[in-house]
Amino acid sequence: MTTLLVIAKEPRPGRVKTRLTPPFTPGEAAALAEASLADTLDVVARTPARRRVLVLEGAPGPWLPPGFEVVRQCAGGLDERLAAAFAGCDGPALLIGMDTPQVTPELLTVDFADCEAYFGPAEDGGFWALGLAEPDPSRLRGVPMSTPRTGAAQRARLSDLRVRDLPPLRDVDTASDAALVARAAPHGRFAAELARLAGVPR
Repeated sequence: MTTLLVIAKEPRPGRVKTRLTPPFTPGEAAALAEASLADTLDVVARTPARRRVLVLEGAPGPWLPPGFEVVRQCAGGLDERLAAAFAGCDGPALLIGMDTPQVTPELLTVDFADCEAYFGPAEDGGFWALGLAEPDPSRLRGVPMSTPRTGAAQRARLSDLRVRDLPPLRDVDTASDAALVARAAPHGRFAAELARLAGVPR
């Protein structure tokens, strides 16, 4: 069975979702980040897995459900931190971030029986999911992160493997992203928090 990894930051004002400010205040952006993280962890908790690991920068809070191991992120760039997350696994692993609260257990229920990797592209040119049957950290080290070509560069690192591509999803980076993601997952905490901040009755 697969290990599910979630890489995340503690949702503290001024440290997360800074591209949401403006129009949101740092506190509001952190509240949206917390809701996104809570939705993501809830989905992971409902997905069959061998282990569920939160790879965290910061400290866990009341948004963390039971059943998760918490591992501190290592120092270094994002490529090094993702690589280290995979290095802590001894079998098939699927990693996602905290920016796609519209994810579902069906998307995360992967089977490596006839493939060696999974890749979930993000609509901004990055990626929202990466799965490796053999979690080799060298598949991530040196990949340029947070650029419009990140997804293509990471996908190229898998070119010698049998890869299954997952559907593209939108990351929550900007206010327009937030509105579209809330529309895609209207019953989650993220959509409720966005509606509350916008003063929309639900």
